[in-house]
Amino acid sequence: MTFFPMLTPQDLLLALAVAVLAGWVKGMVGFAMPMVLVSGLSMFLPPDVALAGLILPTLVTNGVQALREGVSAAVSSIRKFRIFLLVGLVFLLAGAQLVSLVPARTFLLMIGAPVTFFALIQILGVRLTLNKPSVRIEVGIGAIAGFVGGMSGVWGPPTVAYLTALNTPKAEQMRVQGVIYGLGAFALLLAHLGSGVLRAETAPLSAVLIAPALAGMWIGMQLQSRIDQVLFRKVTLIVLLVAGVNLLRRAVFG
Repeated sequence: MTFFPMLTPQDLLLALAVAVLAGWVKGMVGFAMPMVLVSGLSMFLPPDVALAGLILPTLVTNGVQALREGVSAAVSSIRKFRIFLLVGLVFLLAGAQLVSLVPARTFLLMIGAPVTFFALIQILGVRLTLNKPSVRIEVGIGAIAGFVGGMSGVWGPPTVAYLTALNTPKAEQMRVQGVIYGLGAFALLLAHLGSGVLRAETAPLSAVLIAPALAGMWIGMQLQSRIDQVLFRKVTLIVLLVAGVNLLRRAVFG
């Protein structure tokens, strides 16, 4: 396959299906797209190729989510969470430079651990609560989210935990997630153009996954008001937990 030298036709079809699923989940709950993409793609592609694959669809879908209520609302969210964004950016750029230096099993472990942890604590009903924003906590979580995001493309878990702990209203949380993930995805794009993860061999895969991701997101948004959110969230978390455990299994046992 000329444009996809690293993929068989079967791999490409599976990748498209994973992108639709990831977009669907994002359309329903506003997050988890990078986790679904990198977990799904890593089952049949090398970790660095899986990471490259999620970059462009994540960037585009988060742009759509961030701007859904207009530019002014997005700018307001940027101002409100500017510390988180700035710290996350610095650590994302730092983490991205380590991708090529980390063994594949370690890379899978760094992806699987946050996915599994986040899904497990949510399934068990653990909720963190903050009465008001804390600069130190915002810096700490921004650093963790950025570093893990630079390594794996997955920065959702700590971000969602922080926003949930602040009891952020649903509409604002959806918009803030889009802004944070969108800016993070743009930084990830720049970082991995420099690291070599997104290159001539991997960029076509990332580009072709944009359309199915958007299609899945549109379907998810249409179904959002018709399906019980609590039940769907539980199912999503179970799927993420299984995917995370599978990545940990591959990291430990190969």
